[in-house]
Amino acid sequence: MLINRRTFLVATGVLTVAPKVSVAQLKDTYYEVLLRHTKWAETQYDATAGRYRRTDFGFAVVLGNAVLLTRGSYDASLAGVEKDVLRDHTLATIKHFAASNVLAGGTEWGKTLFWDTTFQSYFVLAARLLWPDLDAPTRANVEAIARGQADYTTSLGTANDPRSGSWTPNGLTGGHRGDTKLEEMGVYAQALAPGLAWHGDGPGWREAFGRWSRNEAGLPAADLANPSTVDGTAISGNTATNLHDTFIVENHGSFGPHYQEELWRTSGRNAVHFLLAGRPLPEVLTKQPNGELLWRSILATMSDAGEPLMPMVNDREHLYGRDVIPLAFRSTVLRDPMAAWAESALASRLLAYQAHPPVYRLAKFSGEAKYEPEARAELAISYLLHELRPPVAPASDFFARAAITIDHGADPGLLTHQSAAAWAGTVTKPGFTKLAWQPAHDDWLFKVSGATPMLLPSVAVTGRNAVVYQQIRDGFDGTASLLRFADGFAGTATLPTGTIVCALPRPGRVDVHNLAMAGMPGLSGSRTYTGSAGRVTVQAREGFRVDELTFPATSARYVRMLGITPHSTYGYSLFEFEAGQGTATASSFDPGYEPAKATDGNTATRWAVARAERGRADSWISVDLGAATTVQRVRLRWETAAAVAYRIETSLDGATWTTVAEYPRPDLSTPGWLDVDGRAGFVARSAEPITVQGDTITVPAGLVEGYVRADLRKIAAEEPPQCPPGVRASTADGFLSLFNLSGADVTGTVRLRGTRLYRGTQVTTRDGTDYALTLPAATARIEAPWFTARGLPAGITAVVHDGQRVTFRGGPAMFVLTHRDGHSLPVVLGRAERTVTMPLATPFPIDDLALGRVTFPNSVLPAGMSDPGAAVDGDQRTAWKPGRDGRMVVDLGAVHDVQVALKWTVGPVPPHTVTYSVDGRAYGSVTAARYVAVSTGWRPGHASLQSVVVRARSN
Repeated sequence: MLINRRTFLVATGVLTVAPKVSVAQLKDTYYEVLLRHTKWAETQYDATAGRYRRTDFGFAVVLGNAVLLTRGSYDASLAGVEKDVLRDHTLATIKHFAASNVLAGGTEWGKTLFWDTTFQSYFVLAARLLWPDLDAPTRANVEAIARGQADYTTSLGTANDPRSGSWTPNGLTGGHRGDTKLEEMGVYAQALAPGLAWHGDGPGWREAFGRWSRNEAGLPAADLANPSTVDGTAISGNTATNLHDTFIVENHGSFGPHYQEELWRTSGRNAVHFLLAGRPLPEVLTKQPNGELLWRSILATMSDAGEPLMPMVNDREHLYGRDVIPLAFRSTVLRDPMAAWAESALASRLLAYQAHPPVYRLAKFSGEAKYEPEARAELAISYLLHELRPPVAPASDFFARAAITIDHGADPGLLTHQSAAAWAGTVTKPGFTKLAWQPAHDDWLFKVSGATPMLLPSVAVTGRNAVVYQQIRDGFDGTASLLRFADGFAGTATLPTGTIVCALPRPGRVDVHNLAMAGMPGLSGSRTYTGSAGRVTVQAREGFRVDELTFPATSARYVRMLGITPHSTYGYSLFEFEAGQGTATASSFDPGYEPAKATDGNTATRWAVARAERGRADSWISVDLGAATTVQRVRLRWETAAAVAYRIETSLDGATWTTVAEYPRPDLSTPGWLDVDGRAGFVARSAEPITVQGDTITVPAGLVEGYVRADLRKIAAEEPPQCPPGVRASTADGFLSLFNLSGADVTGTVRLRGTRLYRGTQVTTRDGTDYALTLPAATARIEAPWFTARGLPAGITAVVHDGQRVTFRGGPAMFVLTHRDGHSLPVVLGRAERTVTMPLATPFPIDDLALGRVTFPNSVLPAGMSDPGAAVDGDQRTAWKPGRDGRMVVDLGAVHDVQVALKWTVGPVPPHTVTYSVDGRAYGSVTAARYVAVSTGWRPGHASLQSVVVRARSN
């Protein structure tokens, strides 16, 4: 009996937070989840046909069944079906679908690369687990499937599968806009794996498997710089090109970490075949070209649930069952401590997630039915990986190690910042514009997925200026952006503390997750909001939203709902518009969803706007009561397409309308600040209030700050900076965030309170400083509070050169200068100018373009070579050991005209040359370059390369 006290307490709601599942408990947890999921799996059984259904690949449940039947301690009470019955259902299904597969002579399914081969992989694996129970014809059919698929896939060469329609890896080139080669090439590789694993090397199988696998994460600039061999083939021979050069993966026109993870999802599916068959893993499964650079982009969006955030994919959020296998593969086969932490975090939430309606399911927030049997199969594979390979111990400081800032560029449209306290991302991809923010990495606090708007206007960005700050180069991590829209500007800043700052041209919206999910942190079924005007608790809605609006009695013949803000995807749709008996009309409707359907008294029928009108804000539905009638209330029962905002209007003649009620009516309207459930909060530097209506927060236009946990009342009471026209500024957490919200350069003064000194020139005042500002048009920047000066009188000029030096003039004065790192110096200033240098401080920002940059080779290093990143890590205690004739490349991120200086450790300096490239393909002596290569004739006994310093040439 697997149910235990922990599970019982969670299921009964006594335990409100899911306990942490250790790595050692993962296998047992997966087994229990599979048992419970069997109650859903059995709904796929067709008793008349005597097998599981073909629809949406429901028969793929056999893999989870096979694990339960051959491993663990089966519990019929948890599974909802006796073991013998489950065995009968499973074997009958395997027998039928083995014979009906195209590769075995059937016609029902199979052979098609997209997506039959994914489910073939599960199916073959299930059959192998139950091999002793299969009859000879079924075994022969399963073998025909594995061999036949490998032969067919190999026969395609690098061409498209004619059975798969438009799905294509674009040959071995990749770079097909709108889809990712990573997933598509992975499908070709996974189509070959069962044949290789169970039947050895067929003609061309291994070569094709290696070719597709090596190129999955390929990028020419990285691959051409890597002479390492994998399975005997040089990585430099790879040909694939990603759409983008920062290893971000695009699919369906958007960034989806689910597709970032595809390298390890398909690797997990493939590896388990080899491991169960007792064959060695192909080297490419353990030495994956560029795999760690790809993983870096996953860590940059990871949540506290071990599932990456989905800021630009509409239907892939919170699919817990589908996200296990990439983590399980990395934690067991690749032995990655970071993945082990993420897997444990996700597993800790699985039982609570599974118990939430619709119960038992593992991908319940999905947009595709086939994800459910797929999630079951992949959880089963994850179980097997843990059985076959011991997991590694998880990292203990995950988010500190994952902290990073990355600008993926204007085309991908993601400027991301992972810090120890929060995740934030400025999203400018068309259709997804937002400042996405997850305080404490809580993926169930604010809604950030897909087209869900957040803070920024959800309209097209016409101009983008972005700055990335990195600790190694700038002394802190952060991002700043200034975005141009057709009718104005907006600015964003993310700070190392997890705080965000935004300068908004219009009110911003934040949607809050609010549901009851027992055992899941924060999901208690209500959210509490506190501000200076009071406190309100908003209960989670059950089912569709119902609005009851009352207003002073008025005489009217016509009553209508006039939309203001539609549902972001589906527009407007009403099951009921109850305003009195009458004839309904509307601005538009979809066939079958006429306006009369909202007034017919049938709660199962509804009106919906025409598909072409879904984006129209002012759609309406009206009821003609036939004669003037006294009305004082309306009731609206919405479908998913519920209006964000609308008006109720009345009229006597159908021409002149009067507003009698508006939605939303705020649950709370509070000036200055708002605490959200004790988890995060906002401070608005505006005379307009912050409002809460249901699960939507509206912040006013102007300067808004978001804090993870802070004394919001105290922060809101602080006087904000005074700025020149067109400029907004914030001193949140001591950092000076500056935004020029105009199309012209600005020179002027920003008046600040306090004793902080920022890079640049400032003059002390009685209660602060006047900071001399020069800010180019439509730009933003962040200045760190390098120093504070206590006891400094008014009228002193302080010029902060960098994080180490300050020049003072205007004395005499005596004061204490304190560095941000805590060190202090007493300063005596006479009438002459004095420059103070803080001992042990680093002169940030450092003008070395190579610091902290990505280097190649990466992930798979040549024999004898150490990580080239040691030459750009700013640490003089580390160095790059080239290995025999070693060569390294540093990616500067953009083209600069550069000059390079090399510093070697003690010993004979090896022969070496420095070359330059714009595209990472062709190198030469021209110093306008994005890529800088150092080639050596290194031999044992030669010095190692301590640093590569790259500076922009001065004009």
